[in-house]
Amino acid sequence: MKKQFKRYLITAALPYANGPIHIGHLAGVYVPADIYVRYLRLRGVEVAFICGSDEHGVPITIKARHEHVSPRDIVDKYHDMIRKAFEEFGISFSIYSRTTSDMHYRTASAIFRKLYDNNEFLEKNTSQYYDEEAKTFLADRYIMGTCPKCGHESAYGDQCEKCGTSLSPTELINPRSMISGSKPVMRETLHWYLPLDKYEPFLRQWILEENKQWKPNVYGQCKSWLDSGLQPRAVSRDLDWGIPVPVEGAEGKVLYVWFDAPIGYISATKEFTPGWEKYWKDRDTRLIHFIGKDNIVFHCIIFPAILKAEGSYILPDNVPANEFLNLEGDKISTSRNWAVWLHEYLSEFPGKQDVLRYVLCATMPETKDNDFTWKDFQSRNNNELVAILGNFVNRALVLTHKYFGGRVPPREKIGNADLEVLAEIPKFRKLVEDNLENFRFREAMKSAMDLARLGNKYLADTEPWITVKSDRERTGSVLNIALQITASLSVIIRPFLPFTAEKLERIINRPALTWDDAGSPDLLQEGHILNKPELLFEKIGDEAVEHQLNKLHGSLPAQQPADRTIREQKRNITYDDFSGMDIRTATITEASKVPGTDKLMQLRVNTGMDTRTVVAGIAEFFEPETLPGKQVCILANLEPRTIKGIQSQGLLLLAEDQTGKLVFVTPEDKVSDGAEVK
Repeated sequence: MKKQFKRYLITAALPYANGPIHIGHLAGVYVPADIYVRYLRLRGVEVAFICGSDEHGVPITIKARHEHVSPRDIVDKYHDMIRKAFEEFGISFSIYSRTTSDMHYRTASAIFRKLYDNNEFLEKNTSQYYDEEAKTFLADRYIMGTCPKCGHESAYGDQCEKCGTSLSPTELINPRSMISGSKPVMRETLHWYLPLDKYEPFLRQWILEENKQWKPNVYGQCKSWLDSGLQPRAVSRDLDWGIPVPVEGAEGKVLYVWFDAPIGYISATKEFTPGWEKYWKDRDTRLIHFIGKDNIVFHCIIFPAILKAEGSYILPDNVPANEFLNLEGDKISTSRNWAVWLHEYLSEFPGKQDVLRYVLCATMPETKDNDFTWKDFQSRNNNELVAILGNFVNRALVLTHKYFGGRVPPREKIGNADLEVLAEIPKFRKLVEDNLENFRFREAMKSAMDLARLGNKYLADTEPWITVKSDRERTGSVLNIALQITASLSVIIRPFLPFTAEKLERIINRPALTWDDAGSPDLLQEGHILNKPELLFEKIGDEAVEHQLNKLHGSLPAQQPADRTIREQKRNITYDDFSGMDIRTATITEASKVPGTDKLMQLRVNTGMDTRTVVAGIAEFFEPETLPGKQVCILANLEPRTIKGIQSQGLLLLAEDQTGKLVFVTPEDKVSDGAEVK
């Protein structure tokens, strides 16, 4: 028998505060989580919906360094942007907190300290790369080198983003520090490790035996990890941004972000209510984590192991992770700006939050990766929201105002077909309910829309605009039933389309309906006064879609034909012309995009003679974090010029291949900076 819970604790993966939210995040985590929470609230269930910004970790320090600001500046900027976008989009968190809060620091430190005092950690001295110039240990993402698998020269210390291979820093060929560009050395450092292997028997029983009902993608990934054998995992890092390790002798060390971030759910709940313990320590609470598939191991293996080691917390009852959403047939890429950003959508499509919610639910990657396209966005709005839901509601309300003065007419003259329709209405609520309980959001929303389809068919079959000429009582009965369908729709669409539901409740003048009300044949009593009809949705034209497609494709480097002909040689010059150019080898030490531009990048370059700034139009082809440590050739004696308020001193030498892609002209062998190119 399925256990009945007193309350629900719903968490949504903490978004990383180094960039804005895009539709992949929404479809993977936040839309399904919000739908589920709104459904629970409609049923009168006690629920806490917890989220917040994840604000620690190496990528934030890298971004801060490139933008010449502090990590705090980065997280403050994106925390505010993310929070405001969620609020405007209608994600109904009970609280949206952050992992730089005092409460989070205290909570994460206390949990670490309890595990430490209980001897749950292993202390190990390990060799780690150290930058002698910067005088700091290097986290994996601060090390770059050549991938041993594919030969990519800008692989990170934890992964090659070209071939996707997971790496350790020691596997890199010719490793270099992204801070100074120098070759790092190995030094010993002390860290604390969570012995996951100790908890493997517990995790096997808990996941593989007790939670076979989890989604196949979640269960399968967990089984793969467990079958491979769990190993101790470090919970600390040598870094100056994060929560300090709360033990003596840990100066310069912070809690590893994967350890502290999930604890953010606990600290945020503490901020939400003084009665936080009933959500985290009462076995009558059902904990559900909504996440993307890249977070499965953290929420299903590592975080539960931490909670088990602590001893007093409940474990998740389900972790309904989604797969990835692609965009126009290609993987969403923040670095290439191949994304639909939420804050931009809200600005460009004001009042159309529910259109995006609907499309993202309809294309939700529940069991496999799925694809968002702007044409499909337009089609679903025009052919489903406008033509099905909006059309039915508008016809029912307009005809009632036209023929009965905006009052619900009596239901006096009905037949078997009408009774069958009335009997069908509660079945749609049950379908939606069953699908939501099993985290099938696409099917749930389809069932809600099917009620509107039933309403359209009913009006088409009964033709009240014709019967009104000869049988007013019959017409009134038909419209009464159509209005009962409309009232039930205002309830069962609310989890999916909250802004539309609120508008519809206002039009039918019947607020505060509950989930159990949906399906009742008498939600709107005879004589009930309706408010003036309004269109629920508007059609989206081709020009809006074309604008989005042009904007999207314009964010990428222009694609040139593969068979583009070689340009003609320029005019001949004399040797004296050439000898006047001072071309030198140099090393890029810093790189960042020039704010407000798509193509420009600001570089700091060590020429051997000095360190100077160069502005180059290469941002479409290179990521800033891949450039420090790269040796290039520079025209050193080019007349300085000011570009976007930045003085540029030099010109980098690059070649343009047949596809239009730029590649650096570099020495075949490493030479000292400042060597003349002749």
